[in-house]
Amino acid sequence: MPSPVATTSLLHRRSALSSSQFQIELLESIDLDQLPAGGDFVSILDRSGWQKLTPSKIEIFQINLGKLCNMTCRHCHVDAGPDRHENMDRQTIDACLKALDQTEAHTVDITGGAPELNPHFRYLVEQCVVRGKHVIDRCNLTVLLLPTMTDLPAWLGERGVEVVCSLPHFRQVNTDKQRGDGTFEQSIQALRQLNAVGYGKGNPNLKLTLVSNPPDATLSCNQAAVLEQMWKQGLSENHDITFDRLIAINNMPIARHLEWLEQSGNLQAYMELLVSSFNPDTISGLMCRNTISVSWDGKLYDCDFNQMLNLEIGDRPNHPMRIQDFNPKLLAEREIITGRHCFGCTAGKGSSCSGAIA
Repeated sequence: MPSPVATTSLLHRRSALSSSQFQIELLESIDLDQLPAGGDFVSILDRSGWQKLTPSKIEIFQINLGKLCNMTCRHCHVDAGPDRHENMDRQTIDACLKALDQTEAHTVDITGGAPELNPHFRYLVEQCVVRGKHVIDRCNLTVLLLPTMTDLPAWLGERGVEVVCSLPHFRQVNTDKQRGDGTFEQSIQALRQLNAVGYGKGNPNLKLTLVSNPPDATLSCNQAAVLEQMWKQGLSENHDITFDRLIAINNMPIARHLEWLEQSGNLQAYMELLVSSFNPDTISGLMCRNTISVSWDGKLYDCDFNQMLNLEIGDRPNHPMRIQDFNPKLLAEREIITGRHCFGCTAGKGSSCSGAIA
């Protein structure tokens, strides 16, 4: 069954926005002089009592297995797709496991692309489960319909993996608008498969989490409990689908969402919204403080969003750190790299890979 495609990747189209440096320069060029601190993230942090943004203990070890995906969604901050062939190799995965053993991280967050398409995905999951880690599989749902994935829901369930699924909305029109025609129908089919093996029924060892992204230039809903109840009622009554929790994540103004913002004339207004909605209560809980993010090629980043902008962690200028040289002491002493894209995580109730912060 072919998967729906909303666009092709920026890299495939040779778009200027395929350059992370171009994206950063575009965000910095936006006139935000009338907003607090002129829209400078470091200055606003300082006003909030944070002269430096520093890490806390590593609790989440996030591994991006690559940019290969069976979909090409309009809002994707990874610029993933079928035409992207970057995939983490077994040697780098083993280096990740060696580094993981040097931390007290309780959770391994496996993402992509579609991480399940990496040929070493199941090996990585097995090794993390053996180590007693809570494993998260960030799944786009439609990948579960591929012929090679028919056994995956049951396989994940047997290992107690939490499945965190992207579903922009519980209504078809809103989901297909963001992810391509036919996505919603396929997503419902995949959710039924997960429900059939026990996911989303309240069992803490078979947790099914849905992730919602706003469809346009708006923030995720601050009324998390109300929104979750709406989703549960809508999916149950109309599709007989159950799930355990809903998290809402702001769309980051990078990659393909940045392209849409610029082409639709919403970039200025969206950045003004993010900056004016800055919430200092989100700072202590930012994911860059308790997470380390590893890219498919073994480079280290403060978070998944910095990874996509190639803002690498370095132990000295122009010397990026790699997973093969993992050094917990140096990582603990670093200052987190920030930029205007960071307003996406501090707006409103905040936004991270785990949803709202404040």
